[in-house]
Amino acid sequence: MELISPVLQAIGLFAATNIDDIIVLSLFFARGAGARGTTAKIGIGQYVGFGGILVASVLVTLGASTFLPPEAIPYFGLIPLILGLIAAWKVWRSDEDDDDDEGKVAGKQVSIWTVAAVTFANGGDNIGVYVPVFVTVGPTAMVAYCIAFLAMVAVLVAIAKYVATRKPIAEVLERWEHILFPIVLIGLGVVILLEGGAFGL
Repeated sequence: MELISPVLQAIGLFAATNIDDIIVLSLFFARGAGARGTTAKIGIGQYVGFGGILVASVLVTLGASTFLPPEAIPYFGLIPLILGLIAAWKVWRSDEDDDDDEGKVAGKQVSIWTVAAVTFANGGDNIGVYVPVFVTVGPTAMVAYCIAFLAMVAVLVAIAKYVATRKPIAEVLERWEHILFPIVLIGLGVVILLEGGAFGL
């Protein structure tokens, strides 16, 4: 019974710090529409990326602050920024931007490591939120938090897939995904860099 409260608090904390992932994951689902294994790749990538955030948070909590200096976190913004620029370059170079098969072609480009990298970069600032909580709640509750977080990752992926496959949304994403995808990644990268004061910005 004493673990129920930490679990509920963990669910609330996860929702508050990861709700923005739904937009990014929905774009990944749109990009992978029609390709085999898209859901599995996105799910695994989300777990790998969030797992990295969780491991870093636990290590810092246990005293390994040199593992990930706080001043390094803003530079995670370079990951989605670079991926977004690469995606934009491919769109610009493509002669088939208006082809109906664009979504299917793009779908083959979804990879576990791309999803993981974007997830880790987008959630890098969550480490600064999780560590103070972990320090406060103690080891047993910290384990409960981690288990609840990992369970919520599956829920997050399911919600993103649901959103991306609703007909009105799916039609918009299918038509504009190749433009929205790089814009969202580039914007995400710039926001992370600016909010963290990277490069003295």
